[in-house]
Amino acid sequence: MIGRNAGIAGFRSAKASPLCVALLATSAIVAAPQAVFAQAATPDVPASAPVPVGDTIRTVSIEGSQRLEPDTILSYIRLRPGQTYTQALGDQALKDLYATELFADVSLRNNSGDVVIQVKENPVINRIILEGNKRLKEDKILPEIKLAARQIFTRSKVRADVARIIELYKRQGRFAATVEPKMVLLDQNRVDIVFEISEGPKSKVRQINIIGNEKFGDGKLRGEMVTKQARFFRLFSSGTSYDPDRLAFDQQKLRQFYLTEGYADFRVVSAVAELTPDKRDFIITYVVEEGDRYKFGDVKIDSQLRDFDGDKLAARLPIKQGDWYNAKMVEDQVDGLTETAGAFGYAFADVRPDFARNKEDLTMSVTFRIAEAPRVYVERVDVNGNTLTQDKVVRREFRLAEGDAFNTFQIKRSTNRIKSLGYFQEKFEIEQKPGSAPDRIILEANVEEKPTGELQLSAGFSSLESFIFQGSIRQNNFRGRGQTVGLSVDYSRFSRSVQVSFTEPYLFDKNISTGIDIYRRDYNSFNQFNSDRNTTYKQATTGFQVRAGVPLSEFMSLIGRYTFNLDDVTLDRDTFYVNDECSVLLAGRYLCDAIGKRTSSILGASIVYDTLDNRLRPTRGNQVSVSADFAGLGGSVKYARLTANAAKYWAVGGGFIFSVRGEGGIIKALGSRSDDPAIDDIRLTDRFFLGEPQIRGFDIRGVGPRVLRKFLVTDSNGDGILDTPSTDRNQWVDDAIGGKYYYLTRAELEIPLGSGARELGLRPSIYVDAGAVFGVANPLPNNPNNVVYYTDAVTGRITDSPTSSTGVANQATRYIEEYVGDTPSPRVSVGIGVNWNSPFGPFRLDFAKVLKKANGDDPKTFTFNVGTQF
Repeated sequence: MIGRNAGIAGFRSAKASPLCVALLATSAIVAAPQAVFAQAATPDVPASAPVPVGDTIRTVSIEGSQRLEPDTILSYIRLRPGQTYTQALGDQALKDLYATELFADVSLRNNSGDVVIQVKENPVINRIILEGNKRLKEDKILPEIKLAARQIFTRSKVRADVARIIELYKRQGRFAATVEPKMVLLDQNRVDIVFEISEGPKSKVRQINIIGNEKFGDGKLRGEMVTKQARFFRLFSSGTSYDPDRLAFDQQKLRQFYLTEGYADFRVVSAVAELTPDKRDFIITYVVEEGDRYKFGDVKIDSQLRDFDGDKLAARLPIKQGDWYNAKMVEDQVDGLTETAGAFGYAFADVRPDFARNKEDLTMSVTFRIAEAPRVYVERVDVNGNTLTQDKVVRREFRLAEGDAFNTFQIKRSTNRIKSLGYFQEKFEIEQKPGSAPDRIILEANVEEKPTGELQLSAGFSSLESFIFQGSIRQNNFRGRGQTVGLSVDYSRFSRSVQVSFTEPYLFDKNISTGIDIYRRDYNSFNQFNSDRNTTYKQATTGFQVRAGVPLSEFMSLIGRYTFNLDDVTLDRDTFYVNDECSVLLAGRYLCDAIGKRTSSILGASIVYDTLDNRLRPTRGNQVSVSADFAGLGGSVKYARLTANAAKYWAVGGGFIFSVRGEGGIIKALGSRSDDPAIDDIRLTDRFFLGEPQIRGFDIRGVGPRVLRKFLVTDSNGDGILDTPSTDRNQWVDDAIGGKYYYLTRAELEIPLGSGARELGLRPSIYVDAGAVFGVANPLPNNPNNVVYYTDAVTGRITDSPTSSTGVANQATRYIEEYVGDTPSPRVSVGIGVNWNSPFGPFRLDFAKVLKKANGDDPKTFTFNVGTQF
């Protein structure tokens, strides 16, 4: 190889002959590889023996050609038989042949009119080899360079490819990268081209200097820039790398900032990026002129539209004379006036601001000129790109039809409704195109379908439930009709359920939604004693629900439903029964009261007000619902229940989304079930419960009224009687008994990340949750402080008898019971969560810290779940 050392050993498979090796050793590229690749595109004609001049050319022949035909070579030069040979003609022929870049060497001799041209053809490239490239893989570099296998080697292409590779590394922020090209000679006039790459470190921005700023500090202005100074706390930030395009963008960001602060004359005089001597970092220096600060002068609207009164519109503008000038407010008003004109049917309204600058009193007058435009009507609505979804599924979400007057608000509403379907890409927008006449417009919904089937898998670990698994399969666009069909299964030691559901959003193509759910739910309530998990009560619910909804307005709908449940609540007879009856001593009055079979016939209705821009991932809007349920239309359960919830979302700028949610409920029995003060009118199974996932930071049913049975484990005074309860919560029996009232609030801020994190689908958020459930009768009105039960020495069953059936003394166990957690005082937690659209499905991770809790509450720090789509 020419100019190669032992590093080329890996290319011995090219089978170079000893003669080639000798050629390699003597090649001029070895002696000066840089000179070889830096040679000019048109080299000087090499010196050769003097040739006679003045002879008439009889023949012109080619020697040394291998791949090229002699006639092809002759076509590149101007020498022809019959001409008088001159030195100028010979020199021009050599220059012409070198200019083709097909030859490594060319010489010419004139033998008394017989001209012989001796050529040595450039080699054919056998392969292109990259060495040292770790940050940029071959599939990123090879498509960008000109050289390729089976092409003719030329020095100009090598030089161009070296520059191109260096440019690729500069785009990656590696300005210290170097590329050294080398060549390996092979037999049959072939070569391997090797680009030895030294990538160097990624060039960072070491310092950003700003000269000329007096009104704002360097730190404030640097904060407006996308480029950041490299510091240890920005280890994972992509903004610390130098990027020339970002440098230009930062100049625009500076100008935008000053214009929003009133400095209309601001300009960036110069922006210079200097590479440090070690070629590792850049120092960026901006020279700026701030100029004077302006206030708004006269603010007017000059409208040529007949429906617009410029003076009245100007009076409603938030821009007022005397306010500090703000270019962003002017842009916002242009958009607002355009939308307002569109709401009146002027789809092509042209709103332009005219500025009048007064440098004497430092005011900026603005006149918004609205040009005359025709009122526009919808000529046609086209739906394109839907291969599975039927046209009617998209068209019925449009708030405009053919022949309607154009309205920008209805267009925006239609866009949001189609987005909320969840069938298409998130960045969907309705395109507006001119129609067949100036007063006609065509609306195009160019959709891109995405998978609408969902396979959700959730897993977790709970101190109450141990392992939790939840799975559901749902098709949200069944047969392309917009129908939803679903099957869900939940399994844990705490609960098991299966549910089949079907929803038709437009019954008989009318704006009436219907649906039905059929389910079976088995709920097992557990307590724990001596690290053993024991079932307290089991509730099996079999039932169905049918529902129907009708719109009351564009944003409000009414939903009615009927639910029928068959509940069967049981207790473990071996643990809690004595003489074939539920033992209040062993189970507690609240559990004994819950057992039995009952039917619930529930009639309910909900009013829903929804202005969210996207039901799947809202960024702005409100959602409010109020629900009322009445149980007693038949069945054995009678109560009235009222719940309400509300949510509001704000896009607060910079990609941040802030949301506030609140909900609450009350349930009241219709009639009294018992005169016993320990028996609440609302059964245990009909009450509200609170915990994960409603309020993060607490376990499932970890908030609210509960009975704690603490077993006595030590004898503190030495009298032979246990009197000190265990302090290990895992040793307690913990029964959550719910409440008749509850409330829950949540504030959450979604934090935008850089472009790389957005591409990965990462959406972190911070939140505060607060809530409580309370308001049931004390199930322990007169309980003794030290209760004794026994383990039968013969059968091993729990009993309230001190001796077994054979007269043998049973083992005594003592406990105390506490009723705790029945307080409206809010429980508060804060935390951080991350949503990740991972390759294996949506993933949610939450870490929460409890700031305030009540006695008996069960905190929990970490939860996660995962799912996928098909």
